[in-house]
Amino acid sequence: MFSLSPIKIMVIVAVVLLLLGPDKLPDVAHKLGSSWRALKRIQERVESEVREAIPDLPSSGDIARIARSPVNLLNQLADRVDAKEEIALASEAAPSSEEPPDEPEPLIAPAPDVPTVVRSNDTPPSFDPSLN
Repeated sequence: MFSLSPIKIMVIVAVVLLLLGPDKLPDVAHKLGSSWRALKRIQERVESEVREAIPDLPSSGDIARIARSPVNLLNQLADRVDAKEEIALASEAAPSSEEPPDEPEPLIAPAPDVPTVVRSNDTPPSFDPSLN
């Protein structure tokens, strides 16, 4: 991945200073700063409109955390399922006057029936990257 060390940053600054010169550098920095502020304002406006439309949306920090570590999210969901199973087992172990259900509910819905494809020749299926 792309990383910037302090040496790389100094080289970039030196090259920019040589290309722009000391007279144009303040104007370019001012334009970059104002563009950055405009982009931040647009981002804040879009985020506020989305939050008005979808009030239950997690915070942008939570979304960024999920995007950086989807495995952590899956672990949290698995812990929730484990906790629900423990509660269900504890309630089943406790004596009750109700009859237990015949069949436990599946945690994941079964997949729908998919029709079988029969090919006339024995060639392996081709790989189509557009299906990913």
